[in-house]
Amino acid sequence: MPRATRVLEPARRHGRPIADSVILDFTQRSGEKVTVTGVKGLVLDIGLERPARLRADDVLELDDGSLVEVVAAPEPLIEVRASDLPALARLAWHLGDRHVAIEVLPNRLRARRDDAVEALLKALGAKVTRIEGPFEPEGGAYASGHAHAHGHHDHHHGHAHDHGHRHDHAHDHDDHHGHSHGHGAHHHDH
Repeated sequence: MPRATRVLEPARRHGRPIADSVILDFTQRSGEKVTVTGVKGLVLDIGLERPARLRADDVLELDDGSLVEVVAAPEPLIEVRASDLPALARLAWHLGDRHVAIEVLPNRLRARRDDAVEALLKALGAKVTRIEGPFEPEGGAYASGHAHAHGHHDHHHGHAHDHGHRHDHAHDHDDHHGHSHGHGAHHHDH
């Protein structure tokens, strides 16, 4: 059975023909080793040399040299809107604080459908719509291979505002919010 070993960005395809397309949900695109069947019937293993989260339109290079296109499968999602941008940012903060993976779009957020999350968002005044669509959440702590790094950043961040760590915090939403939340709570107590 052919095995996908490398991911190419669409621009690096250089006009090579696509042998098949695979329709994958977010979990299947998240770096786990899976066996999938393409639209045209090609069965292949996805076992990348370096774990990577696949995005829609990425191209998998198989060990036999052929190329397979990645298509993001529609999933049951919620789309979240708010009255203005600061309100939307607060909603994103609440979701991040609860380790909910979100996709940030210009005027709305997307998350996987979950009754408890929907109830929370509605209680916070959000307009929640159920949709079916592809899910491409933010990277950071959710990206494959980064889950264990997140505790270390939080630990160092707690001791000093080291400029060398700022870039990481832009991606590690949970750590940064957890830190801010802790300080906010501290200030309210005094």
